[in-house]
Amino acid sequence: MRVLVVEDARALAAVLAEGLRDQGLAVDVAYDGLEAAAKLSLNPYDVVVLDRDLPGIHGDALCQMITDRDDRAMVLMLTAADSPGDRVSGLTLGADDYLAKPFHFPELVLRVRSLARRRPAARARTLRAAGLELDPLRRTVTRDGRPLDLSVKEFALLEALLRASPAFLSAESLLEQVWDEHADPFTNTVAVTIGRLRRKLGDPPVVTTSPGVGYRIAGPPDRGAPPG
Repeated sequence: MRVLVVEDARALAAVLAEGLRDQGLAVDVAYDGLEAAAKLSLNPYDVVVLDRDLPGIHGDALCQMITDRDDRAMVLMLTAADSPGDRVSGLTLGADDYLAKPFHFPELVLRVRSLARRRPAARARTLRAAGLELDPLRRTVTRDGRPLDLSVKEFALLEALLRASPAFLSAESLLEQVWDEHADPFTNTVAVTIGRLRRKLGDPPVVTTSPGVGYRIAGPPDRGAPPG
């Protein structure tokens, strides 16, 4: 899942970004509305955590720009304005959720994940393929019913592969989805994390590699499984 944090208070933006990354999300940061608009034009995001009072382009105008897009991100408006009228006006602008400052960080994480699931292109909550079952909300994954203990990045990498299954994802695409804009495109981080993930998934191998193409789950997704 890729998130854009738009917050002009740099200390708060850093805390938000670090906290969300610790939860396995790929996070980019913009400090004003103009920078946010530029990043939105270049990158696909699942959720935008949007401060309302922004320099450059005001958060209200940026929210309308986001919601006017065909393949739009979900918007969590994050602001110090907390009156009922403020909440109503924010939601009227097209924001999908509204959280007042100060806030409880675990609640913000839950709201971000909930918005990502509500996004029109989002798939069923529980992902299944090749004997694997992954629940992004509960942060659990099993293989043939056996619980697996994955690191934050291993979990996010497996989630991206399951969402794409049975298609391949290139290393560049995985860097974009699981890490963030600061990831070095020449790093071997993806290959190293894939190696650790394969060892934890066990035999027979379910993550296959096609040189020059990328990685995929070796088995069709369980389309007929009931949604989680």
